[in-house]
Order: sequence, then structure tokens, then C-alpha cells
Amino acid sequence: MKSRLSLVAGILLIFIAGMTFGLNAKTKSEQLKEDLELLGIYTDVFRLVKEIYVEPVDSKKLIYGSLRGMMNALDPYSAFFTPDEYKEFTTETHGEFGGLGIEITMENHKLIIVAPIEDTPAWRAGLKPGDIIIEIDGKPTDKMTLMQAVKLMRGKPGTKVTLTIWRKGVEKPFKVTITRAIIKIRSVKTKELENGKIGYIRLTQFQENSAEDFEKALKKFKNKEGIIIDLRNNPGGLLSTAVRIADMLLKKGDLIVYTKGRTPRSNEKFFSRSRPVIPTELPVVVIVNKGSASASEILTGALRDNNRALAVGDKTFGKASVQTLIPLPDGSGLKITTAHYYTPSGKLIMNKGITPDIVVHVTQEEEMERLKAEREAKMHGKKVKIKDPQLDAAVNAIKILNFAKHAEK
Repeated sequence: MKSRLSLVAGILLIFIAGMTFGLNAKTKSEQLKEDLELLGIYTDVFRLVKEIYVEPVDSKKLIYGSLRGMMNALDPYSAFFTPDEYKEFTTETHGEFGGLGIEITMENHKLIIVAPIEDTPAWRAGLKPGDIIIEIDGKPTDKMTLMQAVKLMRGKPGTKVTLTIWRKGVEKPFKVTITRAIIKIRSVKTKELENGKIGYIRLTQFQENSAEDFEKALKKFKNKEGIIIDLRNNPGGLLSTAVRIADMLLKKGDLIVYTKGRTPRSNEKFFSRSRPVIPTELPVVVIVNKGSASASEILTGALRDNNRALAVGDKTFGKASVQTLIPLPDGSGLKITTAHYYTPSGKLIMNKGITPDIVVHVTQEEEMERLKAEREAKMHGKKVKIKDPQLDAAVNAIKILNFAKHAEK
């Protein structure tokens, strides 16, 4: 009984904590009365379930279920985590975890792939941004939470999981069986283009260690004729890492991004604080597509709005919400949207995305061919010319920017 009362008290405290916000339309007393009435209904339902449901029900199961439902009612990015789920979730930003290697989201009860992470089992299996996972090992996903789906897809390395995929343009859903692995993500990869004249930096995620690796790449390429930053299929990551990387490219004092929410702590402005790592006149081009989301869009927006880079490719995903992780006393936790972020020019790109300066549309079939060719080349250690119109456009943009720079002189 004591455990049950503690759980109920905990849920009541969470509800009551929210009463101090959003009182513009009603007085505090009116809002308080309404909230207390709703809480009374909640406790009545809790009591009835405990007393008359056909089988005994664990109190924690009821409370956790109601918290999960509360978060699911907000948006696709807010979530409640049980202690095991919270521990699992917090491992993702450290660069090594078990699973398939995909970033997913839940929209209108559809489990959607934002992007496969490069060089992971999901990437090698050919999964695509926009693919909808309709079943995991035969279990329908339309009634799952995001974390329930994640938990099903993770498991011991070497074990297999079968996903049923719906893909636009494909007549019927199809199954893909993928072998789980420890996902070790090297988020920054580099190479030289145009006989060593242009530096190319591929950034696959914004992790804790990404900024240090990115800085090394910039320093390596600071004497090139230009730098291309490839953010295609980069689902995002840490806001702090996106800010640190933008700081390396912008002039000191430039606005990188700002956030707006309902609490003072949610309203922040992030400015460049350091001297740029590379000369500010060195041309930079960013490549994006519909799999570029969140932190990728923060970096792209910061560089474009400050006239530091051109963007090439397809319109981005359009995720401009900031989530805050809040641990709870029993080891569970919340991931809750606390703000929206805006580009330096004041644009909110939520569900809109960023349209590049130079639009180079690639069909799904063309993108699949490119990724397939890249996978095969890497797996067999071959150096082959891969058709990539977006990269070609970025190279041409660097050349044009250099021509314009020299013409001005």
C-alpha cells in the first residue's frame, strides 16, 4: 500500500508542478480548481482499476502507463522512459550502442525512419529516410511507443530482427532481416576532392566527440580552395555539438541559433565565442537532404543566415524542437520538448525544413543507387566513380565562389 501511495503521490506532484504554467486564459484559482477536479478523476479511475479490474494490476504498471500516455499526447519527440529505457536511451549519444543503426520517429502512429546511420547494419541493408516500419518481427508498430519499438529492435550482437517496410513507390510492403551489432559510430569522415584542391567532411551525427574530430578535419583542410560539409541523412544529435561546430566556422559574435519556450530557462541565444578555425573567406558548401534533421538543420541555418556557406541538395526534414532529459527519483525519466529553435534570421523550420540555395533534387531510386554503390565500394574496398549530382553541384559551387572571390580582387 505504501508503494502504491508513493507512486500516486509522485504522479500528483508531476501534475501539480505543471499548474504554474499557461495561466494566461484563466486565473490561478480557476486553473487550480480545474486541475484538482481532473486529478480527482484520475485517482478515481486508478482506484476503480485497482479494485474491480478482472485481475490484480501492479500500481507501477498503471502509473508508468499513464505517464507514457501523457507524453505521447504532446508530440512525437516527448517520451516517458522506464528505468531500463532511460538507461538505454542515455547511452546513444556516447557513440557506441547495440542495435541496427537507425534514427526513427513516431508520427500519427507511424514508425518512420529519419535516416540510417552510415556504416551500420541498417545502412548496409539499404533502409532509407522516409521508410515506414510497419512490423518488427511480425509485431505491428501502430500501437507501439517509440521506446517500445527501439527496445524490440535492439538485442544481443549477432542476433537477427526482421522489419516489414512500407516504402513510397514500392507496390507492396517488404521484409528486411538485419543482424544486430554493436554500433560504433565514427561521426566524422574526410577525403580530398578535385585532385586535393577541395576538402570533404562527412558528418553522420552530432555526438559528444564529433566537435573535436570536426575541428581536426577543418585544420587539415584550412589551406584548400574550399570545404564541403556533407550532412545528408544526418539525423542530428546534441544541440551543444552543433553550436560548437558552428562556432568554428563563424566570426566571433555571430548568432548561431536561439530557442524559445515557456520558461525563462528555455529562452537562450547561442553566439559564436571563438575565432574561426579556418579563414572566413574560404568557401564552404553544405550538402543536405530530407534525412538531414535537427542539429544538421541548426548548423545549416547558422551558416546560411550568416552568409558563411551555401546549401546544396534537397529540402531538409524540418525538426526544430528542443528536448530536455529529466531524470526521476526511481531511475525513470522524461524526454520532453521544452523549446523550439529558430535560425539566426528568425525562421522556425518545424515541419517545413530548409530549402537549399541550390536545389538538386534526387529521386528515391537515384539515392538508393548512390547508397548501394557506396556500400558495395566500401565492403569490397574498391575505388569507383559514383554518380552523385548533389556532390557534383557542391564542387561546382566551390569553384564559382572561388571565381567570384578572385574577380572581386
